[in-house]
Amino acid sequence: MRSPLARAIAALAAVLERLDVRWYLFGAQAALLYGAARLTADIDVTVDLGDRELVVLVRALDKAGFRLRVRDVGGFVAATRVVPLLHRPSGMPIDIVLAGPGLEDLFFTRRRRRVVEGVRIPVASPEDIIVMKILAGRGKDDDDAVAILAARPKLNADLVRATLATLERALDQTDLRPRFEDLLLRARS
Repeated sequence: MRSPLARAIAALAAVLERLDVRWYLFGAQAALLYGAARLTADIDVTVDLGDRELVVLVRALDKAGFRLRVRDVGGFVAATRVVPLLHRPSGMPIDIVLAGPGLEDLFFTRRRRRVVEGVRIPVASPEDIIVMKILAGRGKDDDDAVAILAARPKLNADLVRATLATLERALDQTDLRPRFEDLLLRARS
């Protein structure tokens, strides 16, 4: 029997594949697939609806056993770009982040297919997970990044640096690449 995580991901994947939308797993569950080791009780995915309306996604998810965790989904999504759900059969919370233009397009082109308990799903690349973890900037995200870097010594560090350089220019920041170098040193020590 599949775990609650695998049951929720399988149900979600079936809906998203049926709707023919691009998506990928990210967050702590993706970090776990690439070498991080911590407990997490939710699933984070990014979805590109293309020209589809949000209501089409919400209805399809409802029919597949998902329920919204907020009452005013339209207002919540407008403010956050997040659709918070609960997969009723497994009890797993899922956050769907609606993709926007720009950097996420790169993340979509670099995603990889992974198998989770027999379910084949798209997952953001380990390099992009590192970038996302650095952007999040929390201690647990730094720990995840270090664990991924330690588990994957052949990870494309130059790709991470280039993506962070693009973000630094876009965000008018200068601290992302130095943080990556610090995390890389931690992983190698």
